Amino acid sequence: MTSGNNGASTPEDEDPFGYLYADGQANGAQPPSGGGYGYGYPNSVNRSRSVGQRQYGQQQAQAAPTAPYGQVPQQQQGPSGYNQPAAHYAAPETFPGGAPTSQQPMPGYNTGGGRRSGGPNTKGLLIGAIAVVAAVVIGIGIAMANGDDQKDDAGNKPATTPSASQSSEPSASSSAAAEAELPKADAKTMRLEGGTTLASDVKGAKSDGGVYVQGFNQVGASVTWTVNGIKKAGTYRVYVRYSLPAEDANGTMTVNGKAASRPLNMKNFGGLPANEWQETWAQVSLTKGTNTIQLSCQQGNQCNALLDQFTVTENVDQ
Repeated sequence: MTSGNNGASTPEDEDPFGYLYADGQANGAQPPSGGGYGYGYPNSVNRSRSVGQRQYGQQQAQAAPTAPYGQVPQQQQGPSGYNQPAAHYAAPETFPGGAPTSQQPMPGYNTGGGRRSGGPNTKGLLIGAIAVVAAVVIGIGIAMANGDDQKDDAGNKPATTPSASQSSEPSASSSAAAEAELPKADAKTMRLEGGTTLASDVKGAKSDGGVYVQGFNQVGASVTWTVNGIKKAGTYRVYVRYSLPAEDANGTMTVNGKAASRPLNMKNFGGLPANEWQETWAQVSLTKGTNTIQLSCQQGNQCNALLDQFTVTENVDQ
């Protein structure tokens, strides 16, 4: 756009400083004179208005009278007698199409003071957060429990080799362990006297080769076992495995030359058929080291029995 009059129909489209340029002066632009805003161009628009008189979209209001400096302008009287502001002091919202006179609620908010209708569900979010925290706590608890189990397993796992203070032999306090380390004798290892002999006709004997002692059914018959390896003196049990061809039987138990006051009872405790094998036991006192145990048929004994193995164990009643 060049300075000068380009045929604009409104003052806003003209250059207010055209008279300052050579081409503006060549077109006849002169400094403004008077209170208007014609800018000195030929045929320019010169409309003088008082401040506050220009209105948009309605009739031009009458200008309010001016007041001396420092005093409030006098207001017009309305038909009701109350003071009303002059037109040039009217707020923008009083004009048609002006600014809205009331605030509009923002979307998603309840103007009644309640929770936002369109906002997030804070209760649901809180429940979800609690569930996440609970899952994390449970996971940590499970991981710690598994770690403790692994530690217990590692601590309970037996060492592959015994340490200097640990014995590789089983403890004598357990009856099963005591049977493993305490002596056991087969029929063929015992001294047979008084007409006793070995036989293997009846099946089921545990002695080596399935042999057992027969001929015990007469007074004076005996079997003697020399027991070695008793680690300490004390009360033990001597188990005798036997079989009954017919009625119940018994015998006299003698330990280190001293006969027991009661006979060893060899009854058919389970009501088994003839020649079935079963066990009985007697409580005896043994010394440390070597002991002699003898089972004999004495006067008053009923000795019709077959004899298999003898075993020494710890006395479980101690």
